[in-house]
Amino acid sequence: MTSLTPADLIAFEQEIAALYDAGKIRAPVHLDGGNEADLIRVFETIDRQDWVLGSWRMHGKCLLHGVPPEKLKAEILAGRSISLCFPEHRILSSAIVGGVLPIALGIAWAIKRGGERNRVYVFSGDMTARTGTFHECVNYAYGHDLPIRFIVENNRKSVCSDTEETWGVAPWTHGKVETYEYHLHWPHAGAGRRVEF
Repeated sequence: MTSLTPADLIAFEQEIAALYDAGKIRAPVHLDGGNEADLIRVFETIDRQDWVLGSWRMHGKCLLHGVPPEKLKAEILAGRSISLCFPEHRILSSAIVGGVLPIALGIAWAIKRGGERNRVYVFSGDMTARTGTFHECVNYAYGHDLPIRFIVENNRKSVCSDTEETWGVAPWTHGKVETYEYHLHWPHAGAGRRVEF
């Protein structure tokens, strides 16, 4: 359970955006926005002993899982916005598309074999959810009854491409995968003034 509100998450991203636009962050930054209420809803079911894995947009997830704001900001200022890892808070991320999916399976297997009660929550974007790695990991996880939950965050974009237009089909759904849709308030990378790619 968290005491953070959507306004808290928005304020943090606005501060990071201002630092980025002022040239204080000299590396790619991927800001979250438009999904604050959805994230808070998901994190209401996540225990601090659970693992949280994801890709680029991890600022809000880190805050909601207990990473102190100043510690998170220091990592972002150091250029690690898209590869935030806080194992002491059970947070791992990777800038490699789908890179955390096999790691999430390994952690889930370790939990199951160790008889622990915690779980793994792995967040993926809608384009990542179209990859073979994602499908294989979902099928394997549920085929082996692993303590893992997959959450697809669908903003209908991958970089600057429309996901549905790219694939020519509607969003992929799977009964064991949770999906929520949102409109991202920020550009793919950066804060709107400086262009990364």
